[in-house]
Amino acid sequence: MVCTPRSGAHPCGGPGQTDRPRGLPGAAASGRVQRSNVTLHPPAMRNRIAAQLVIEHLLSRQSAVPPRTRVARLFGQSPLCPESVSWYLGAQGEITVGKMLATLPQDWTAFHAVPIGKNDTDIDHILVGPGGIFTINTKHHCGKHIWVGTRTVTVSGHKKAYLPAAEHEAERVTTVLRERMPLVAPVQPVIALVDPKQITFRDKPVQVKVLDARTLRRWLLKLQPVLSDDEIAEAVVILDSPATWRQHPTPAPADVMTRFEALDGQVRRARIRRVLWAAAGTTAVCAGSLGGALLATQAMLGG
Repeated sequence: MVCTPRSGAHPCGGPGQTDRPRGLPGAAASGRVQRSNVTLHPPAMRNRIAAQLVIEHLLSRQSAVPPRTRVARLFGQSPLCPESVSWYLGAQGEITVGKMLATLPQDWTAFHAVPIGKNDTDIDHILVGPGGIFTINTKHHCGKHIWVGTRTVTVSGHKKAYLPAAEHEAERVTTVLRERMPLVAPVQPVIALVDPKQITFRDKPVQVKVLDARTLRRWLLKLQPVLSDDEIAEAVVILDSPATWRQHPTPAPADVMTRFEALDGQVRRARIRRVLWAAAGTTAVCAGSLGGALLATQAMLGG
């Protein structure tokens, strides 16, 4: 069924919620044989960009959306169909965290949108550095109240299975690494919350580190070193190999990002138009009210 675009403003960059269904760091893959949507050889994993799989899903859904009419564009109708909104906001969250990870010192290496398992799923980010090895699950909940307990996370009162999912991701990566590095410490699961209004910790989870994405970099750099340079290098080699993960043809990262940036530009311009029209409407109402008051005053004064 074809999606019908809808309008509607959202205070954090999109018209809807943030928990996408299940970096802008990273350069386009070098060694690409041709500019197409399929590469002949899987690129190194570190060349995948933040939110790559999410963006692929988003673009796939958007391909069925008819172009907006000139009038729709004029009035700021969103180019996103309802099914695309969560994917768009999820991509924004992963890109935000990816940009932050790109600012870490050179002894840290980040991998993004790592495909794992038989299903079409991925790990948002895997990070390797002196402080350890981490799986980072990004949750974009702009303006939401987050409550964190020992085994539960709620978003504006709705329970989410974030903690067990994060633990499972870390366990899978630990299993992968221990096939080559039997003595490596368990991978640390992290949940990075993007743009929440408030985070309340009733109790801290036992295994998963939950934090505001804005504090992630500072937390990482304060960790005591637990990996040697050789251990970091060995882990990076393992994680960087496509053979370690589920292999499948993927669009070249540069192509994916170019198409997303074009869509993102349309969404942002539509939002600006909606704001301008809303402001114009408010001004017109105020002007009308003022004009009515002046006429009433004039009538009472007999003039």
